[in-house]
Formats: sequence, structure tokens, C-alpha cells
Amino acid sequence: MDDLKKHIIEKASLAKEAFKSLSHADTELKNAALLKMADALMESMDFILDANSLDIAQGKEKGMSKALLDRLLLNEGRIQGMADGLRQIASLEDPVGGVDKMWKRPNGITIGQMRVPLGVIGIIYEARPNVTVDATALCIKSGNAVILKGGSEAMESNKAIVHVISGACEAAGLPKGCISFIDTADREAVNILMKLNRYVDVIIPRGSGSLINFVVQNSTVPVIQTGEGNCHIFVDESADLEMAADIVINAKTQRPGVCNAAETLLVHRKSAEKFLPLAAKRLFGRSVEIRADETSLEIIRKAGLAESGTLVPAVEKDWETEFLDLIIAVKVVDSLDEALDHIYRYSTKHSEVIVTNDYMNSQKFLQVVDSAAVYVNASSRFTPY
Repeated sequence: MDDLKKHIIEKASLAKEAFKSLSHADTELKNAALLKMADALMESMDFILDANSLDIAQGKEKGMSKALLDRLLLNEGRIQGMADGLRQIASLEDPVGGVDKMWKRPNGITIGQMRVPLGVIGIIYEARPNVTVDATALCIKSGNAVILKGGSEAMESNKAIVHVISGACEAAGLPKGCISFIDTADREAVNILMKLNRYVDVIIPRGSGSLINFVVQNSTVPVIQTGEGNCHIFVDESADLEMAADIVINAKTQRPGVCNAAETLLVHRKSAEKFLPLAAKRLFGRSVEIRADETSLEIIRKAGLAESGTLVPAVEKDWETEFLDLIIAVKVVDSLDEALDHIYRYSTKHSEVIVTNDYMNSQKFLQVVDSAAVYVNASSRFTPY
């Protein structure tokens, strides 16, 4: 057995052993650990920020885009947000032990359905160090041990965060090994983790479509598949156009490198002549590249805005791409049904938005769109990422 495989099996074995105690840990102990982790993050802020600065410097050397650097960046506000998230999860009802159903068979046997932990969960993710805390918090709350395999871009940040929160977890009384981190950039580590059926009960990949597809296609451990964030905004013919422009700007530009940012803008033909120049002017003002279909191109050029920013013809691949950057695909549609058809074809089922003042259209959008979060007159940025 080579050293890397031995190293990962040791971590997985420790996680499996920790799960025995963690699976039936009482609510007070788990909550105390989460709160202690939150306090430790705040107390160790300088330590974590110093580690993050190393990742940022390396990212700049590698030529990472501003949007991807933003995904990687930690600051006082973001660490405070991670700590607040831990406290919020601690305040939630314990999911373990809840009985969802109880029924009696004709022969008198009573059957119940109770919520229990999954076991050891492997989380494979990319350049967002806050995922280290978010994933760990959910696992601890639900009584699951976690093995974390973050991306090489955030290696120093993740090592620092895990050092802090695992220490706090143990100090609170939870077993060593309930939080494990695979601290290597060697890509073979992912292949090893995905095949540890003896120790790992489920793998959850978070990140790009290529990462998710790779895990789904190669893991022998069961996979809970998450999706990319190819999020759409549809501006209906009845929409308040100023509000629609505000929503588009927020959803696209507040943090373009995260999965709840908008990637495609669909505009009803009856709104397009007025809305597209308004939206394009504001998007260009935020350095957003517009990849437009033929009709959108014509409208934006006719408005004299073609030289105000980067405007290029859209190609088929643009409709299915999660840009994670200051880029948006724009298309004019003839109806709500055409917008729904487009979303049905290209959506990754993350978050979709309709901007409308038509109640019936809003209800149809809510009923037809099959995504984790569906919004009426609100930004996709409300979805937790």
C-alpha cells in the first residue's frame, strides 16, 4: 500500500470510529461543539487570514480571475459570517431521532420511520474555504463524521480552518476524527477517497460540473449529486423594468464567482426594446460581458451601446455555461412558455427568477420550474451557496 493511500485510510478509519459516538451524541453536546467552533473561528481570525493570504498570493501568481479570487478570499466579514452560520445551525432543531411517520399494519405490527445519520460523509469541493465550515457544521449537527477534500487553491486556508474547528470540536467533548481533512494537493487522493466503501458511506461533490461529473462517473461509494449554478432571470412583459434591472445587477455582479449568481437573462419580446438598453447600460457599467442572441444584439446596438462594453454574439454553449465571472448570456423570448422551455432545457435546477407583475404568470413559473429555489421579483443571490 502506498503512503498516500495509507494516509487517507487512516483518516477514514478514524472517522468511522468517531461516528460510533457521534451518531448518538446528544443535542446539547453537538450544539456546544458548534458554538465552540464559532467562538474559535473568531478568536483565530488572524491565523486564518494569514493562511488565506498565502492562497490568494498563489492564486494571483497562477493568474486566477478576479471572480475566482473573490471565491477564495476570506476577510473579517466572511469569517464572521461563518461563525454566525455555525450559531444558526446550533439553534436549529436536531434532525436526528425525529419520527416522520408511524403506522399500524392490519396484523397489529406498528412501523415507524425515524431520521438517523448517514455515517461518514466525504465532501469533495473546490476553491471556497467557507464550504469547509458549512459542510462540517451540517454534518456535526446531523450526527455524521466528515472527511473534507478541498481544492488545492484553498489548501492553506482549509488547513487553518480545520485545525481551529476540529480542535474546538474535541475540546467540547466530541471524538477525535469526527472532522478529518485530506491535506494534499495530489489528485489521486480523490480517486482513493471515492473507493473507500469500507469506511465512507456517501460522497458529496460541490463545485464545477466537471468535478461533479467526474465523481459521479468514478465513485464506487454512493454519491449525492449536487448541481452547477446555471441560474436564469426571466423578465416578463409586465415586469417593473427598474426593479428588474436592480435584480439583474444584484444577481450577476454582487459576487459573480458563486453558484447562486445569475448566468442567463431571458427577456420577453414586449419588454426587450425598453429593458435591454437599460440593463445593458448598467451591466456594461459593472464591466459585465454580454453574450447576446441575434435579437438582443440588434436592440443593444440600435440603442448605441455596442461600444460601451463587451458585446458578442451568443453561441449554443453559452446557454449551458456556469460562467462564474462577469459574463451573462442574454436572449429574447416570445412568451413565458418559451422562457420555461429554455429553463427546462438548460437549467441545473439551482435557482431561477421571474420578474413580473402578473400573478398568474408568477404562479405558473413557480409550479413549472423544477429547481431548488424559485423566486418571484427577488434575486437568486438569496439562495444559500
